[in-house]
This record gives sequence, C-alpha cells and structure tokens, in this order.
Amino acid sequence: MSKVRCRFAPSPTGHLHIGGARTALFNWLFARHEGGEFLLRIEDTDVERSRDEYTQAILAGLKWLGIDWDGEPVFQSRRLELYRREATRLMDEGKAYYCSCLPAELDAMRERALKEGRKPKYDGRCRARVEHPADRPRVVRFKNEQEGETAVDDLIQGRVVFQNEELDDLVLIRGDGTPTYNFAAVIDDHDLGMTHIIRGGDHLNNTPRQIQLYEALGYALPRFAHHPLILGQDKSKLSKRHGATSLISYRDLGYLPEAVMNFLVRIGWSHGDQEVFTKDEMVKLFTIEDVGKAPGVWDADKLLWFNGHYIRQRPVAELGELALPFFKEKGYAVSLDDRFLRIIELHQPRVTTLMELPEKTAYIFDDKIEFEEKAHKKFLKPENAPVLSKVMDRLDALAAFEEKALEQAFTGLAEEMGVKLGKVAQPVRVAVTGRAESPGLFELLPLLGKPKTLERIRRAIEECNLQ
Repeated sequence: MSKVRCRFAPSPTGHLHIGGARTALFNWLFARHEGGEFLLRIEDTDVERSRDEYTQAILAGLKWLGIDWDGEPVFQSRRLELYRREATRLMDEGKAYYCSCLPAELDAMRERALKEGRKPKYDGRCRARVEHPADRPRVVRFKNEQEGETAVDDLIQGRVVFQNEELDDLVLIRGDGTPTYNFAAVIDDHDLGMTHIIRGGDHLNNTPRQIQLYEALGYALPRFAHHPLILGQDKSKLSKRHGATSLISYRDLGYLPEAVMNFLVRIGWSHGDQEVFTKDEMVKLFTIEDVGKAPGVWDADKLLWFNGHYIRQRPVAELGELALPFFKEKGYAVSLDDRFLRIIELHQPRVTTLMELPEKTAYIFDDKIEFEEKAHKKFLKPENAPVLSKVMDRLDALAAFEEKALEQAFTGLAEEMGVKLGKVAQPVRVAVTGRAESPGLFELLPLLGKPKTLERIRRAIEECNLQ
C-alpha cells in the first residue's frame, strides 16, 4: 500500500465549526499514526461567500488546536483550469453533457416528481440534446449510471449500497465556469494522492456519486471512512443552542487547546476506559477501527471538566501568561510579576476556564467588594462585630504582614477567645473577599495588603452593626 495521505478540506464561507475541527483532528491523528501525510485544502470556489478572513481564521484555529499540515495549503480557486479540462475530457468521452435547463424548469421537474411520489431528481432531458439556445447559460452534467448499484465499503460504517436509479445526473461545472463540490473534490483527492477520505457521515450520500466519477475518470478509489456527527444532548443536530460555536471562540472563552483536543477525540473514539490523553498518546493509539458507528453527544460539562484538569496541570508561569489578556480585558493593570503569579497559583485549583480567573479574583483588584447574600447573612451578624474588631486590632499591630505572622495572630486570638480557628477566620474571609469560600486566608491577606485588609474589616463591622 502507498504511503497514507489524507486531508481536511474546509470551505472559507464561515468560521471553523467544532464538528469540522473534530474531522480535521481525526484525519491528522490517522495520518500521524500511520507515518503518513496530512494536507489542508481550502475549498474556495464559492466566489460570493468565500472570504480570506475566514481562511485565516481556519488556519489560526487549527494551529491553536495543535494541528499542523504538510506543505502549503491547496486552494481550489487556483485550480479551475484542471477541473474544466477534466470536464471537457468527460464530454469528449460521452460521459458528460451540456444542460441548458432554466431554474424554473428544474423547479417544475422537482414538484412533479414529489406529486407523483418519486424522488425529486433531474430527468436527463438534456442528455441527448445537441443544440442549446444561445441566450441560456449552460452547465456540464455527468451521465450517472442509471441501472445497478454502487457500493461504499466504508471503514467505519461497513458496506453501504446505493441504487443507481436513485442518483441523478450531477452538475460538474456551473454556468459561471466554477466546479461543484463533488467534482472538484474527486479531482483534487486523486491529483493530490489521497489514500483515505475521512469525513463526517453527512457526506456518505455524496460518496456513490463520487465513486462513479472516480470510475468514469479512470482514477483509483481511495478508502472512505465516514464518522458519525456530533449530536446535542437532546439528540438533535449540534447547533449554537447546544453551546457549540466556532472553534476559535473556545480560545476566546478561556479554554486550553489540549483540553478541546482531548474532548473532541473522545467524542466517537475510545481506547478502553481511558479519558485523558496527551497528544503523543493520541497519535500512538488512534485507529479508525476504534471510531464508533453511533453519533457522539456534546457534553459541555465534560469539556469544562477536561479544561479544569488541564488548567491544574499547567505550570503557573504559563497559566499566568495565558490568563493575562483576560485580566487586561477586564481593565486590571497587571503584569507577570510575583504577586500576579501568586494570585494565579492560589486560584488555579478553583477555576475551569481562563476567563474565570479575573472573575474569581476580582475581590483582590477591585476597590470595593459586594457581599454574597448567604455569606453576609451567616457571618456578618451583630455577634461577630466584636470578633472582627479584635482581629483588626491584632492585624494593625503586626509589623510584618506575611503568612507566618498572620497565622500566629489568628491562632493566638482564637486560643485567647477559647474558640475554634474557623470562628475567627470565617467572618474575616467574608469581610475581605465577600464570599464564604476562597484560598487560604493566611496566603491571601498578604496579596491584599494591610491597608486594604483593615479597611474591608472596618466596613464589615459596620455591616454587622446594621443587622
């Protein structure tokens, strides 16, 4: 068998969807596992809808995810002459023909077929037409086999058989001279030496048409593998309402690429009970045989779980660098200094996205904090005002506002009062953070600083006395 070559072929008419990203990942993993090549083809023959900004966004998204490709991307818009030449060859060989049917005729044809209970398809009325009206645009149609069947031996779905009478005469070249998807894809996949075509199950119905084109053009068939699509948790087609937007939006929402990659590969592919995979493990273990036939289900909570896992695995310095833009977007004047990295380190176990970091640490940077209702009611009540006053006096007397000195001050005060440490520390936690849960108080207070700590405790005492 020749060296494995496969590809990802997005259309730059919009941003790269998360489902397309998974198709790219499956192709990339298969190629790398087999020691083969992975190519990128940009299907930009839709002149009206294709945009360079979308092309750049697709490239940026793949790079962010960690997918590289061999050679330069191939653009279909630069290969139009090849498609036209092959269409002319099919016509010369009697395998294709000109069609000058108007849109109104095609619509009437479909309506009649539906009324008669037949599958709406082109009826071949131009197959034998020699002369065409000069004022009508012409397309080139393929003479599809009308009898027998076409079988797809799919590496995932198994053998799928299509009746040729159900297939119509496919348009190869549009009236403006551009190729249709099926025609250009077949020519490119042959010309670029693709050995495997791995794509979503929504392309399975295109495959018998493409197989007939391969045979008519005298091309060797590649192997096909159609993986199931991703469904929402309600088992409907994945859409934005399920939280699935463009790939690059997950970067902007604070997800790590390794988390998204791990999450995507696990939708439809498995290796025993293992959930977490490094990129090297994915390449080593990925096989088409392990891709299931059943549709995968989108699970936003699982994606968050993966992201939280990888956030906890990241070195603090790297995490701080990744998080910095999210803090600046919130208007916080921060830099990668020791204080900022310490803030990141303390909150690293408590977040699931990078976007959460400035939200979870806002109490450190904001001048004034808001108290959570439940925490306020439970801990900022009149009987805690004396406790907070004693803490404020003890902290005000400290020469060094650092972890060890703070711990001694709090434990000493608790012993003097004859209460557990939590009776002293918890009201202070709410006073300085506004919430009942936070990183360790002794680690946190030095980051707030003595003046801000004392001011917040003073405000909390006022809140207690208002109850």
